[in-house]
Amino acid sequence: IFFVISGFVITSSLYQRPSKNFKDFISGFYERRIKRLVPALSVFVLITSIAICLFNPEPRFSLRTGLTSLFGLSNLYLLRQSTDYFALSTDLNVFTHTWSLGVEEQFYILFPCLIWFTGFGRQTKNGIRNLFLAVGALAIASLISFLYLYPTNQPAAYFLMPARFWEMASGCLLFIGCQKRNYIEKTLEKVPPILVLALIVGIMYLSISWATASTVAVVILSLVLIASLKKQTTAFTFFTHPKVVYIGLLSYSLYLWHWGVLSLSRWTIGIHWWSLPFQVALIFGAAIASYQLIERPLRNSNNFGKRWKTIVAGGGVIVTLTSALFALETPLKGQLYAGKKINTTKPTFIYGDECLENISGKKTLCYFIENSSIKTLWLLGDSHTRNLGLAGEKVANSSGMNLKLFSAPATTFPPVRKYRKYKKDQDVKSFDDIKLVEKELYKQIKIGDVILLSMRMPFHFGGTYYENPPSDFVFIRKNESFGSQKNHFDEWIASIVNLANITQKKGAKVIIQTPTAEWKRELRKSCSITGKQWFNALNKTNCQIKSKFFIDKEKGIYRHIMEKLNQLSTSHENIYLFDTYKIVCPDDTCSFSKEGIDIYDDDDHISYEWARDFLAPDIYKFISKINTLDK
Repeated sequence: IFFVISGFVITSSLYQRPSKNFKDFISGFYERRIKRLVPALSVFVLITSIAICLFNPEPRFSLRTGLTSLFGLSNLYLLRQSTDYFALSTDLNVFTHTWSLGVEEQFYILFPCLIWFTGFGRQTKNGIRNLFLAVGALAIASLISFLYLYPTNQPAAYFLMPARFWEMASGCLLFIGCQKRNYIEKTLEKVPPILVLALIVGIMYLSISWATASTVAVVILSLVLIASLKKQTTAFTFFTHPKVVYIGLLSYSLYLWHWGVLSLSRWTIGIHWWSLPFQVALIFGAAIASYQLIERPLRNSNNFGKRWKTIVAGGGVIVTLTSALFALETPLKGQLYAGKKINTTKPTFIYGDECLENISGKKTLCYFIENSSIKTLWLLGDSHTRNLGLAGEKVANSSGMNLKLFSAPATTFPPVRKYRKYKKDQDVKSFDDIKLVEKELYKQIKIGDVILLSMRMPFHFGGTYYENPPSDFVFIRKNESFGSQKNHFDEWIASIVNLANITQKKGAKVIIQTPTAEWKRELRKSCSITGKQWFNALNKTNCQIKSKFFIDKEKGIYRHIMEKLNQLSTSHENIYLFDTYKIVCPDDTCSFSKEGIDIYDDDDHISYEWARDFLAPDIYKFISKINTLDK
């Protein structure tokens, strides 16, 4: 809706605007855009960046989003960070909403050139027709890209300007159509605006499976709504009421501040029925102040005289603010935090080819402990293995074994090919790296070694309940054909059997760690010991989950995983299950923290300290037990 209106308004604002030449036209356009967007955005980003540093001990993600928003690139940054805009975790990023401003600003790079070179901006004879044809052709290409991307790469379809261009272009085409073909406007104005509004609202309640059709429908209905708002209609009377018009004047500042206030509320007191009136008042208060003190005075001022001076001044403000945000992120990191700081301990990992020759992934890491032993404890898997670093060190030292830990993000061990569509390069490198680790394991493995596999099985084999649906993955079978998540799980099971057979011949053992409960990401700030602070004391959250939700034999979302693992351990004498789940969730409920220590680092990773203090003793006992049974 916003993009359709934006396309209509920007085209109407440029219609029959006199310009001497292209330089005069383009400099005037960007001068107006800078005056309109930069001052209010800069003040919002500065104030909100300082505010989030008060309540978030790790504000880097928010600060980087705010920084890129100054350059109109936050949509690309969010896409690169694999952001799901509708995931609850985005509520905690105070600048998530600026993605749409980035899309609009990128549109402004292309659109004024189309306006001028088609002749529309120069008011030539065929200017309107040329603009209609050019924008129409690009709109069709953009719509095709949206329809293609949405099923295969939803974040790209959501965040990228080329996949959004058709929405803004439709507003432009409506304005041109109404100027050139009067019957279009006459026909559409017969449609009752209230009916159109009701249909738009109704579409918003359709299932996500209708998302593509819903998006197209809302764009069409938005066009009809714009054209149908005529003086004799009730909707026109409502939207032209002075108080409603004033809200329209505040719209840019409201857009900036509404999300910042709501997101900061989630970091602090939360959003409740009793707090909402104050939060709405704060949003409007900040927006009114922004409009009256910053937006309106600077938009109408001519302090710099020449246009190029205004453009340079705008750039100077952005560069200065960028330096301030870098200062908040690095030299001032943690200095503004208003909560109690709790230091955490992590192993000193090494990365890439320092671990093993030819490893190329920048996030592939390792951790070695040398105890001059003939036996080695191998810890292998995805990022969950990384979080067992301190536990592995403790077990290795207690048992007198060496430790060799290898971890690659989002990758199983043994490696089975798959990748996420939006992180293909990283996932392919991780797979290649773990293949090298696998070869090294088979070269070095010897009698008495223990291979402990730790990974986020629900992520790989199904069972996460709030993120990474299978549609985000591409699963590749050994024969190079595409498969399903079930095929992926079956191939991993076959690889485990092969690993067990090889290690048994060499006198080693395979231990598989069972998956643990997972949490919604936004719960970390209110459920963790480190997250509970004086400023969020009123933000009450249920920090327990019924254990049966995960492992119930009939409905538990892990039941297929647990069933396969149990079959493996009972049918292969060299495969053992270390039931981490029962240690983390010993009762009917799973908790985020225990005995004053966070069990989790985030939504699914076990914390380094809890693994060392609570998990390591049980791992040591388990290894000692299976070694005794073997004797």
